[in-house]
Amino acid sequence: MKARDKKQAFKVRVRDWADKLDVKIVWLGVRPMRSKWASCSTAGHLNFSDELPGLKRDLQDYVIVHELLHFFVPNHGRLWKSLMRAHLGDWEKMQAKLPNVIRLDSSKVVQAARSSQSS
Repeated sequence: MKARDKKQAFKVRVRDWADKLDVKIVWLGVRPMRSKWASCSTAGHLNFSDELPGLKRDLQDYVIVHELLHFFVPNHGRLWKSLMRAHLGDWEKMQAKLPNVIRLDSSKVVQAARSSQSS
């Protein structure tokens, strides 16, 4: 699948999750982000790293749901954690895999060998 097609499929996935969680997205962007995987604003703006469409779906879902839940809960407290569990189950496993992703550049994402061995 071409990068543009992956990006479009990823946006569809974000919108599907937004519908499921009853979140109104005003603006959705997929762009280079060097220091984080995603961000959101109270105005309904979502930005995701352009590296996410190249990751496994479970990691995509973790980042998508993580950001969308911030429209309801602005922190990572008990309520946010329980909502993550309700929607993704054992989300901590996905969270633990993200630091093992080596961020090379916006066109290539390679997972460290240890993350594929633990799957």
